[in-house]
Amino acid sequence: PGRAARAAALLRFGCPAYGRFKYDPQGGMKMAGTVQGKCDPKFAKVKEAFERNFAERGEVGASVCLSVNGETAVDLWGGMANPETNDPWQEDTISIVYSCTKAAVATCAHILIDRGQLDPSALVKEYWPEFAKNGKEKTTVQMMLNHESALPTLRDPVKPGGFADWDYMAQRMADEEAFWEVGARNGYHMINFGWTVGELVRRVSGKSLGTFFREEVAEKTGARFWIGLPESEKVHIAPIRPYAPKPGDQPTEFVIKLMSDPESIQHKSFMNSGGWDFNDRKGQAAEIGGGGGLSNARGQVAYYTELATNSGKLVSSDRIPAMSMVSTATQRDATLLIPTRFASGYMKSMDNRRGGYGPGTSAIMGEKAFGHVGAGGSIGFADPECGMAFSYTMNQMGNGILLNDRGQSLIDAAYASLGYRTNAPGAWVR
Repeated sequence: PGRAARAAALLRFGCPAYGRFKYDPQGGMKMAGTVQGKCDPKFAKVKEAFERNFAERGEVGASVCLSVNGETAVDLWGGMANPETNDPWQEDTISIVYSCTKAAVATCAHILIDRGQLDPSALVKEYWPEFAKNGKEKTTVQMMLNHESALPTLRDPVKPGGFADWDYMAQRMADEEAFWEVGARNGYHMINFGWTVGELVRRVSGKSLGTFFREEVAEKTGARFWIGLPESEKVHIAPIRPYAPKPGDQPTEFVIKLMSDPESIQHKSFMNSGGWDFNDRKGQAAEIGGGGGLSNARGQVAYYTELATNSGKLVSSDRIPAMSMVSTATQRDATLLIPTRFASGYMKSMDNRRGGYGPGTSAIMGEKAFGHVGAGGSIGFADPECGMAFSYTMNQMGNGILLNDRGQSLIDAAYASLGYRTNAPGAWVR
């Protein structure tokens, strides 16, 4: 209750507007020169941008990877996994990738669609009868993939530890009243996407979301990526470090609304989490498809490569175009309060550099690219036009709700290296 409690919670979620964490880029935290891995000389610009992130943009620990036509061209990592313990970021270090996880969930859904087991045009009640109430009776599978199913958050408090209780969260989705007429608009389902789409995956496949992803995506592609990290997995995890506000930072409308209106979608989307701690192993073990996946850049590229090259390993060749096409777009997302563009469960290139939306409100890729940004500025995507799979992950969150200059500079360098000419139209074009 009160401003102090909200500010403390915002720090935990990496909100750019508040927080007590102090980061001094002059205090021995510059990591230039620690970059390791391999980089094809053709992509030297990517390596240069990655090194600049450490030297000039406050990077602490990070990884970047990309493949072209199935061949890995860049696989770099560097910095510190945990500066407090002098623990370096290692080759196989992973971290929470937040909403990059949504793309993994969407991929699971598309596998089932491709097999004819899940119909995007069908009503959700055909698979999940309990969902069809409180204004949600006409919700379709496609609406869920489009963030149009009118459940961007939950009104009443999530019980302590509720995010780790799948059945409880699925029941909360079913019982919640729609926030608007389903299909009439879209509003980013910040965490709930993992239980709306994820419950469809569970109901249709008969497997938990994390199990289905592991068996049908991770194991088939060699991706070190988990939705629900088993205690048996011995992994090197980099704790997430919240963004520390800097003098002159201008909060976005999303953050202003979050802090000023406790009843708003923005506030409840961020704050109503039942105490989920993404740096706690128990929290990491939960199957939180809306933002709890753990991986690194190499792990994401492993499965995006199959989509970028249309290999047929995950879905048939006819499915890829449907996965990459814009399926919904708006000038004012009901949650993020900025213009957004989505494919079926994936983000598309979003150019909000003009219009006064503030920093960190864009994510500019190729027009055919599809993937997802994660809180703090991580990203993974596939671009079938040039056969590129790309990912960047880090432990130091940045400003904004989409990409900041660290991730965007790497993407820009990748496309420039491939001969793309400009991103002025709002997406990279040759």
